[in-house]
Amino acid sequence: MKLPFLNAYLDSIGLPSFQKGCNFAAAGSTIHQATPTSVCPFSFDIQVNQFLHFKARVVELLAKGKRLDKYIPAVDYFSKGLYTFDIGQNDLAGAFYSKTIDQVLASIPKILEEFETGLRRLYDEGARNFWIHNTGPLGCLAQNVAKFGTDLSMLDELGCVSGHNQAAKLFNLQLHALCKKLQGDYTDSNITYVDIYTIKYSLIANYSRYGFEQPIMACCGVGGAPLNYNSGISCGQTKVINGTSVTAKACSDSTEYVNWDGIHYTEAANQYVSTQILTGKYSDPPFADKMPFLLDLKF
Repeated sequence: MKLPFLNAYLDSIGLPSFQKGCNFAAAGSTIHQATPTSVCPFSFDIQVNQFLHFKARVVELLAKGKRLDKYIPAVDYFSKGLYTFDIGQNDLAGAFYSKTIDQVLASIPKILEEFETGLRRLYDEGARNFWIHNTGPLGCLAQNVAKFGTDLSMLDELGCVSGHNQAAKLFNLQLHALCKKLQGDYTDSNITYVDIYTIKYSLIANYSRYGFEQPIMACCGVGGAPLNYNSGISCGQTKVINGTSVTAKACSDSTEYVNWDGIHYTEAANQYVSTQILTGKYSDPPFADKMPFLLDLKF
């Protein structure tokens, strides 16, 4: 879309400009409140608090004159802006390490209750345009196949862990219902639900049609086929395994892979996902007839 990347809220290097937006996302974050053992301390409630602090600080700085105008948004941007959300996958994926499938499924309403609380706080602060991604097929990530797919009966016809995808689908069903409820409650707002799961699962099911060669195997990792993934050594790391120094290196051509490091998608796969989002077909409400610009879609 030819838009710049957003500066991170906590970026302290150089002179970040927040005129075009601000990124509150953090790697490993969850909707559930973080605990001392959480991978990331910046859970959704903290991110919302950071936004509220950011907005208050912007208003305070704008009142001091125009000196900082090129770095911060105008006040009306907060009501006109697009608030985007893609969170929840880490809540589900992390829960499988200590809970049964039934316990994971039973935890979903509570997770979404916390998400709803955050969304309503943002609405109360003037947010009116919400763009909400559902969660992808986490059972198709090499990390989860390696850990939970050793029993082949746990895998579906694509080689994905069935229980993980079942949890993702139930989460998405309830998230969609929440979005419909918010659409009814906030008739002065635009609340768009985007079906990321269908886009990603379709890519994995039909990968060769879109020019990919590996739907699940990681590009950057160790171990080779079928997964090229080892939980003990992340992409780019060098470690001694069984007496031998091993480096998790990238494959020669990442455009052949859907998965980058066992958890995240490659740039090529993300480009496919984004072009599908921008068709408007996977959104509720759909927006295919309202596209204000033409895109040169690769796929």
